[in-house]
Amino acid sequence: MNHLSSASQNALLYVVTVLIWGSSWLAIKYQLGSVDPMVSVAYRFLLASGISWLYCRLSGRLMRYSLRDHAFMFLQGASLFALNYWLFYLSELTLTSGLAAVIFSTIVVMNMLNGVLFLKNRLELRVVAGAGLGLLGIMLVFWPEVTDFESGSENLFAAALAVLATMLASVGNIASARNQRAGIPVVQANTFGMTYGALLMLGLAWATGREFTFEMTMPYVSSLVFLAVFASIIAFWTYLTLLGRVGVERAAYSTLLFPLVALGFSTVFEDYQWTAYA
Repeated sequence: MNHLSSASQNALLYVVTVLIWGSSWLAIKYQLGSVDPMVSVAYRFLLASGISWLYCRLSGRLMRYSLRDHAFMFLQGASLFALNYWLFYLSELTLTSGLAAVIFSTIVVMNMLNGVLFLKNRLELRVVAGAGLGLLGIMLVFWPEVTDFESGSENLFAAALAVLATMLASVGNIASARNQRAGIPVVQANTFGMTYGALLMLGLAWATGREFTFEMTMPYVSSLVFLAVFASIIAFWTYLTLLGRVGVERAAYSTLLFPLVALGFSTVFEDYQWTAYA
């Protein structure tokens, strides 16, 4: 990718991120079966971290960092590779994958606010305007689904879980930005973060008495591999690399696009009906 211009590299990072994460919302649906969601998240990031560790070892990457750096990598892992996904898995037991993706797209606003609060970034009018227009477009696409949303306790609870998961993901974005500013490469930070996230989920699952089952079916195994390799190792590298290059605010623009990809898959596999608004 080094022979491409900076703008072309950024565009490629955007495209890969949008395509993979746009399709990952449906893959998550295939994880929601007999295996507890917390355990499924642990499996996903155990596999992803194991592959990442193997890559780091074979490529001779530096893996020694200070305790302070490890604290921030733990924060990144807990918020971006563990708790947020567990909450999203729970929310998708009730919400459609498309609606969950739309809720997650609000991370563009959360990143702006957290960037100002924690990274001392300055808000740029064109960035705010772009985010506002993007969110408006997403709302128009999903307007019938929003208006048809039944405000029952189960649906509201699922939506609240998705919002909380998005807030945690934004915290993880900020932690990644800090780690990159501290000179920690994305690959190493992700490897440690995924390891910490997987161990956290395993510990919570054990402490809360979850059953460690495994669904030996093609949909579960194939979606697990896809989520670990493509949606975790590859997409998080492209997205967080982009975040380091263009900032947390502009990187989050990708979240305004992958709901449309999620809609396409939802149309085929979940019988989502497009409307005149879309």
